[in-house]
Parts: sequence; structure tokens; C-alpha cells
Amino acid sequence: MTGWSRRGVIASLAAIQAGRAQAQTWPERPVRLIIPFPPGGNIDILTRLLAPLLGARLGQPVVAENRGGAGGALGAEMVANSRPDGHTLMMGSNGSLVGNVLTQANLPYDPFRQFQPIGLCAVLPLVVAVRADHPAQTVQQLVAMAKARPGAITCGTAGIGSSNHLALALFDAASGAGITHVPYRGSGPMMPDLLAGNVSCVMEQISGAMPLAREGRLRLLALTGEQRSSLMPNLPTLVESGYDGAVMFSYNGLCAPTGTPDAIIRRLSDILPDCLADAVLHERMTGLGVELARPPQTTPGHFAAFLRADLERTRRAVLLAGLKPE
Repeated sequence: MTGWSRRGVIASLAAIQAGRAQAQTWPERPVRLIIPFPPGGNIDILTRLLAPLLGARLGQPVVAENRGGAGGALGAEMVANSRPDGHTLMMGSNGSLVGNVLTQANLPYDPFRQFQPIGLCAVLPLVVAVRADHPAQTVQQLVAMAKARPGAITCGTAGIGSSNHLALALFDAASGAGITHVPYRGSGPMMPDLLAGNVSCVMEQISGAMPLAREGRLRLLALTGEQRSSLMPNLPTLVESGYDGAVMFSYNGLCAPTGTPDAIIRRLSDILPDCLADAVLHERMTGLGVELARPPQTTPGHFAAFLRADLERTRRAVLLAGLKPE
């Protein structure tokens, strides 16, 4: 072994031992858990329920903190450049961890280089929904109507580049329906327009559509997940309805800046399933249609593979939607 090789091995062993020593005393102070979006959404609700559960198991407060802006990029950049000592974490999403790479030019951080996945927390599929009195009883009937009258069937989404928009692009490509996209500035103005009959259907997160469906004002036709939701087992997926590749969903997961000691990552991953199984958190989130992650989804390796698969899926959807980084 050369002198350089010996020095390299010694340096590596020293770094490993230093990381282990740091992990044994961690956390030494409150942990910041950054939400890279404004208050009020599903990610905010989940994180604020999860933070005290993590804190109780770590012996230090875990403080949820909103740092919204630029589609999650501002908060993500702050966490990516923070000290990797386990005291600053992020609740990531499909936008901040994958979508921004493909839709934002000059992104000031690289999620695949600057973040270490800790564990998936939740998945939120989308649904194709129509007004309750719409003649389409199934998604196949909606596609048939669209093909019979090219361009006449319109579909609202929460905006250009949103997961709703990308899901519609995949669905339209798989079905050949030729549905006309109608982007809104969020779901707030979109749902009243659907109920007023100003758009034929919407591609919406299940949490936004379920309450209206329960009231009998909407009909849910299909789900965009890889498999049926345990929360709505009678609702078919787009894939099983005959539209291969029409899979898209929102998700949230814990991550840390690259360089955070492995022992800290493992400790967080180990306590995550127990936190997600908390009765209050579980009842609140499943009531919103959120599928909570379970082992092995909550492991760093699984979450990393999940993100790589989503990158390829999202890249295809972005191309189909005709989006370019701006």
C-alpha cells in the first residue's frame, strides 16, 4: 500500500469515526424540519403532525418551519446548503425533489447530489373527476366522448407544470383522447368551475375531490396511482382501465443535506414508521386520501429508488406536456 493510499484509508476511517461520534450525541439542540411551501397544504399538515412525534423519540424538539417560494426551490436550496449535522432536515415533495430539475432553468440546487433520502412518508394519487350529473359513468366513456368530438372535452388542472397537468399529459397520450387542457391558478378556482359546468372534468388530488364526491357533487372515474387505493378500493386506476403509463402522484418524504452521518440517517429512518403509525396522524391524513408509507418504503434505499423512478416518469410527462425549463 502506498503512502497516499494509507493516508486515504486513515482519513476515511477518521471521518467514519467522527460521524459515529457526532451521531451518538445528536441531536444536541432543536431540529429544524423545513417545509418548502407556504402553510395550509397537505405537506404542511403532515409535517406539523409528524414533527412532535419525531421530537418525542429524539429527545429534542423538532420544529416545522415553512420556507415557501419558487415551487419549493427556495426552501430546498436553503436546506441543501445547510450544515449536514442532522439539525436541518426537509420534508421533500415531487416538485422540490424531482419536478424542479426538469421545469426550472438555473435551479440553484441539485436534489440528486445535495440531498440524502431518509424515507418516504406519504403518497397522494390524483383522480379524474366529473360533475355528478355528467353523462360519463366511466373513464372509458369519457375518452370515447372526447374522441367523438375532438377538443370538446376540457380538463382543468391546478396549473401548467403541476402534477395535475403532468398526469393529464400522460393520460391523454395513453388514451389518445385529445382532451383540451385548461390550467388554473391552483385547485381553489378550478373546482367551482367544474361544479358550474365550465369544464368537462378535472385532474385533481384525491384530497381535493373526495369531500365533494362524498357530498354527491362529483363522480370519481379513475385514479392515477400504480395500484388501487386502500382508502377507495372500488375506484379503478387508469392503468387497469386500459391506459398504460398513465401513472402520476404527489408524495412527501424526509431528506437531509448530503454529508449527514449515516448513523443519523438510519436513526431517523428507524423511528419514521412508528411515527407514521400514530393514531391521530393516521386518522387525519387518511381522511384526506393520503396513503401513508410503510416499511420498506420508509428506508433510505427504497426512497432513493423511488425518486429515480419518478425522475424518469416525470421527464416523460414533461416532454408530453411540451414544457421547457424557464
